[in-house]
Amino acid sequence: MASASSKHTKHRRIGQDDEEEEEELERFDDFTIASSWERFISEIEAICRQWLADGPKNLMQKGAESVLSFENLCMVKRELKHGKRVYSMEYHFMKSAKGKYSYWDDGTHSTQLSFGVDEFLIIAPLSASGVVLDDPESTKLLSSVAIALSNCGSNWPAFVPVHDPSRKAYIGIQNMGTVFTRRFEADRIGSQVPIRLMHLEGLHELFLSKFVLSSTDFPAKVKVNFSMKLTYRTPEHDYDHEETLDSEATESIPENGVASQPRKQWDDDCPWAEWYSAEDPVKGFELTSIWGEKMFEESLEMAEVENASSFDADSWLLHPVVSPYMVDDSIGKFVGFASQLNLLVNAFESSGEAQFLEDYVADNSGPDNLKSSVAVPPPSVVDRVMKDIFNDEVGKSNYVEAESKFGRALKGAPSDSLFAQFCLHALWFGNCNIRAIAVLWIDFVREIRWCWEESEQLPRIKSSSSIDLSACLIHQKLQMLSICIERKKSLNHEKDTNHAHKEGTSNSMAPNKIRKGSAGIVPSLMLINTFQEMHIPYTQDAPLMTEDMHEERLHAAEAFGSAAGLSGQLERDILASDMSAFKAANPDAAFEDFIRWHSPGDWVSEGNGDGNSAWPPKGRLSQRMSEHGNMWRKIWNDAPALPVSEQKSLLDSIREGEKVVHYLETLRPQQLLEQMVCTAFKSSADILNKTTYGGFKLMKTKTDQLYATMASTLKCLQGNSDTSDMAGDLKRLCQVFEHIEKLLIFAASIHRKLIDAPRLAQSVFTDYFNYYLPKMGTSLESICYEKEFTTKEKVGMLEREAVSSLFRPPTANQSWRKVLSMGNLLNGHEPIQREIVFSVLEKLSNGHYSSPTPLCTDEQIETHRMYISGTSNDLWVALSVTSWD
Repeated sequence: MASASSKHTKHRRIGQDDEEEEEELERFDDFTIASSWERFISEIEAICRQWLADGPKNLMQKGAESVLSFENLCMVKRELKHGKRVYSMEYHFMKSAKGKYSYWDDGTHSTQLSFGVDEFLIIAPLSASGVVLDDPESTKLLSSVAIALSNCGSNWPAFVPVHDPSRKAYIGIQNMGTVFTRRFEADRIGSQVPIRLMHLEGLHELFLSKFVLSSTDFPAKVKVNFSMKLTYRTPEHDYDHEETLDSEATESIPENGVASQPRKQWDDDCPWAEWYSAEDPVKGFELTSIWGEKMFEESLEMAEVENASSFDADSWLLHPVVSPYMVDDSIGKFVGFASQLNLLVNAFESSGEAQFLEDYVADNSGPDNLKSSVAVPPPSVVDRVMKDIFNDEVGKSNYVEAESKFGRALKGAPSDSLFAQFCLHALWFGNCNIRAIAVLWIDFVREIRWCWEESEQLPRIKSSSSIDLSACLIHQKLQMLSICIERKKSLNHEKDTNHAHKEGTSNSMAPNKIRKGSAGIVPSLMLINTFQEMHIPYTQDAPLMTEDMHEERLHAAEAFGSAAGLSGQLERDILASDMSAFKAANPDAAFEDFIRWHSPGDWVSEGNGDGNSAWPPKGRLSQRMSEHGNMWRKIWNDAPALPVSEQKSLLDSIREGEKVVHYLETLRPQQLLEQMVCTAFKSSADILNKTTYGGFKLMKTKTDQLYATMASTLKCLQGNSDTSDMAGDLKRLCQVFEHIEKLLIFAASIHRKLIDAPRLAQSVFTDYFNYYLPKMGTSLESICYEKEFTTKEKVGMLEREAVSSLFRPPTANQSWRKVLSMGNLLNGHEPIQREIVFSVLEKLSNGHYSSPTPLCTDEQIETHRMYISGTSNDLWVALSVTSWD
């Protein structure tokens, strides 16, 4: 048994050895990827081959990311692991071939500009710094990418960030076929830049030092291609500076040495300045002057370029520096009319929670959620606001001229009216909560009652004998009260003189025989009973009525019907007044004479003639006027012969005035807020519409659209429709208003800064408008829109003088550091950044770059290129060198 078992075990071991031997023969070991480094290279190669096979079009379809601020540049990235380190490899490529372009274009990535490449790879560790801090590691990493790209047959340049992150240093390599290789290097000096390197002459020598080892290596004069881009930024404008210069010669400084005038703001003369001061949306301008590619042979020529005028540059590009609040989409951060209108809408939402405005003022009454309202400003502030509202010494405003043609569709008060001023002040009173509005309104009505009782004319109410029914009801009531105050004053004056006047004229002639109140004769009309010309009497105007009075009259007519064509007592009073005046002007007139003048349609002429030119006139009364018991004839019989001056006024000024004050004192909160919302929106828009912005067409169109949007949104507040669901629409209207307000302030700032270059101002505004347009939605939520405004507008040759005036010569305090000046000054201002590209081109058949096999070609290759970007405190240099392998 033991031997049999041993034999079986032996056979099994032999069988296993045969299987293992067969497996070893079938398995193939690739010793080219035996090490981890070789496997890392293989992984890079596989990724690059996949990207090469896909191409730009397929990569974009697979989700390649667009590089922020570069419309034509996309990026794909993959993560790789080598040992314990994880790396990120990014491939940047162009969406479409740009063809021939300038590397100074705004769409050029910093890596493309620095090294003169189009598409490129960047490989860096996934770490906090994102750079390789170890020299051997960076060299090994770059070699890995170079080998992988060479295996793929790709000529993509590859870059590795090295050293400290603040240095922005790179090393790179590019395989340019079987003959040439380009190597890249970049580094930065962050402080204490040598004075020599602040000037073009020293930078030119720095470039030459990279390949001119001695005078025998190259000709004495090396032809170097040179191009430069200078960026200037206007200093912060001091709006007090001009006034200070003008006033120093005429005004003496106070003895205490403290300036008495407040600091001048940029928008002091803008229409909104009475209500708030807006931050200047244009913080300044960046001017880019580009010097096209030129060829120089000596360093001394660089000094001439440095001292040349900026007007000699080939092109100027202007870019406004926009304030952050203009591009911030967060609702409520911008303070202007829109923000306050939003608070007023909040007050409107809570206006239906109480029946009387006094409920909001009481400390311990009203809904619970109102007890935590923000405190109302102290009485001293209320008094100051009331004085401002009722101040009639502001002069006649010209808001009517600026009112949009669409503004009449808004049922609010005119912008310069008393109620409009109340609404505008209420926007900025406290935080425009319902309680603050209630306090202000109660004081406002108290002041109105005082004016009525003292017969003092209401301010900001234009003298008129009519009532504007297109305005809101409160404005109509104030117009009615103003007319009542005028009538009341004239009535009091008549009482003082009426008695003496009557004594002098009462017994001079018999009544009914004196012609009174005649305004002239009626052509070709004679009285029926006497051969006398008919006289036109002075008549009273129809009594003025507000919108609610018209509605009451209409409801009364519908309820009680009409009698003989008359709809109420008011019509009978008007008719009786006209008949009395006609009798006074025509003492011998008959009822038929009055009909012929007042209602010619009720006189039927007889015969072929005119019926009026012949006497006695032939004709008869119409059927309705001939009926028994006709109301007109009854009124005629009862009407005395009295001229207008002796008649009782059709408008009872005392009664109507008291009714107006009572209406204002008992107005419900929601009725008040509805009219305030309409008037506040309209008045705010009218004020902004007065802004001078150069007549930009896009701005004018948007302003008109704002009025149309307000008219359609606020229409529900102008009737008796349900307003419970209006809050959302009003909130959206506030946001639309904010967008237009921002754009208009921007337009005003651009216009006044570039007033001598209107075409340029129009173009800059159009660029910003097109950038801002996607933000102008109607959603209440903030729009995520991270794209920066970077558009630059080309400055024409004739516009350069106007643009240069933006750079005011610096004062002595501003020019203290000009000892370290870089040159290339513009009105005494050095550039905030100077970018230079030096390059040398060589033919393939010349010198070190000749091929072993003769080439019949004049093709040139860029052997050396240096990009320099810096200021007097910062210098960044990127070098690329092409070598023949």
